[in-house]
Amino acid sequence: MRKILRDLCTLPGLSGCEESVGRYLYQNFTRYSSSVKTDTAGNIIARFASGTEGAKKVMIFAHMDQLGFVVRKTEPDGFLRIERLGGIPEKILPGMEVLVRNDRGRWMNGVIGNKSHHVTPAADKYQVIPIQELYVDLGLTSAEEAEEKGIWPGCPVVYKPRFEELSGTRCYGTAMDNRGGCAVLLDLAERFAAAACDLDVYLVATVQEEFNLRGGLLSCASVEPDFAIAIDVAITGDTPDMAGTLPAALDKGPVVSMYNFHGRGTLNGTIPHPLLVSMAGEAAGELQIPIQRTASCGILTDASYVQLWHKGVPVIDLGFPCRYTHTAVELCSLTDLKELSCLVERMVRNAPADICFERHYG
Repeated sequence: MRKILRDLCTLPGLSGCEESVGRYLYQNFTRYSSSVKTDTAGNIIARFASGTEGAKKVMIFAHMDQLGFVVRKTEPDGFLRIERLGGIPEKILPGMEVLVRNDRGRWMNGVIGNKSHHVTPAADKYQVIPIQELYVDLGLTSAEEAEEKGIWPGCPVVYKPRFEELSGTRCYGTAMDNRGGCAVLLDLAERFAAAACDLDVYLVATVQEEFNLRGGLLSCASVEPDFAIAIDVAITGDTPDMAGTLPAALDKGPVVSMYNFHGRGTLNGTIPHPLLVSMAGEAAGELQIPIQRTASCGILTDASYVQLWHKGVPVIDLGFPCRYTHTAVELCSLTDLKELSCLVERMVRNAPADICFERHYG
């Protein structure tokens, strides 16, 4: 798990430009399944068949893209103006190291400019600079030089990838959201390749989640799942600045989202199917691992749209605790990731072949 996570976090993969991450996942999925395909959006779908004709289908999915920026325009002196792609926290950006990909696929080093502290007026030292006023410095001298190097509006920009280990099993990286989920998918691939279950299992790495939750819904057209399990980060409340907000904490086990709602823009969210909540609790009890429960606003995952496919797909959000989400230093514990993988596997193996999610009120 540690090596996989290191590999994944150090691959740049902005929404819509997930090729490097996609190649890594595709190659690793094919080690465990002879049925791996992609769709037109770029989702990767690995099937692990039960061997039973007409078996129920479960889709376990995690997004492989990350948030970042795109080039908006080039100034005459070669500096790049950028636009956000995803929920970027502007306050962390000045002085940030980034990579910019040109139209030939080459990633170039750059930094987001930050006015020298020595000449910053006192009134400006505590202000957050809007994204429209920020710029990327590639060391270029003109707009013409930028064009010669293949830099145009729309070129992707990401935090400079990194992965670092901390004390014990804790680590941080630039795209733990949601390369941690992708690492769980690969761990599950090994588990289901070793022994089939009563269901047809589809492990899906989705695209463009950070760009308005595109990929998960599209993958349903290929899978037509009977139910689905979403794997993503779960925001913790175990740091001094978050005390008293959310109950999730590192090394306390996987997180079941009992309610999430964006509250802005998309006005979407997920309330999990109660049978799936029960299945998660039973599996955790059998494995003797702790689980955590959260309910929160301002958070959204692919599950919110997957649940709306056709007549509706029963879905649950399962997460691994993660600190500092959407920054360049997202921090998690490998122990939580491993336990999340164990939990999902046990849920699926425990599911009866004739599992039914219809609700009866009579």
